[in-house]
Amino acid sequence: MSKLVEKTEAFVFDLLKNELPNTIVYHNHTHTLRVFKSTKEIIENSKIDVNDAEILELAALLHDVGYTQTRDGHEVVSAKIARDFLTSENASESLIKSVENCILATQFDAQPQNELEKIIRDADCSHFGKKYFPEASEFLRKELELSGIANYTPSEWLDENIKVLSKKHKYHTDYALKNWQSRKEKNLAEAY
Repeated sequence: MSKLVEKTEAFVFDLLKNELPNTIVYHNHTHTLRVFKSTKEIIENSKIDVNDAEILELAALLHDVGYTQTRDGHEVVSAKIARDFLTSENASESLIKSVENCILATQFDAQPQNELEKIIRDADCSHFGKKYFPEASEFLRKELELSGIANYTPSEWLDENIKVLSKKHKYHTDYALKNWQSRKEKNLAEAY
């Protein structure tokens, strides 16, 4: 792990610990670490060079820090926080721009434009293809309730999960398709 990634990890931990509203029970440090771990999993099983790996690791750590300020448009805020932090660490403009682009690619309706954006998107949605999906899903339902966004009954939440898993989400990388798609399908089948 690069020094910059280590510093970013510490920065993100402190920022989330000190500034994340207590209503954010899903998009928190646990989610950030899961996305970071999933990003590294894809990197280790792909032909990604050291520079691109650093961009992806930084984006994974910083992709949801905008929740410290807002829910709507948090990706844009996350990109700005990333830019400010990375600038303060004397990162190159090209690295900063690449990290920003990866963060913005995590917007659910965004279409990834390159391999790095595909990787970060798949890592951010890796929970769909993991055994801990039911737990993560329940934390997201609770976060929406606590934040006053939506209050789903269990059957409504089930319907929402089925719609997202079957119609709205798809994996983009070969690694995710090979390693997470079958578990995603199992999670969908168990939702029924």
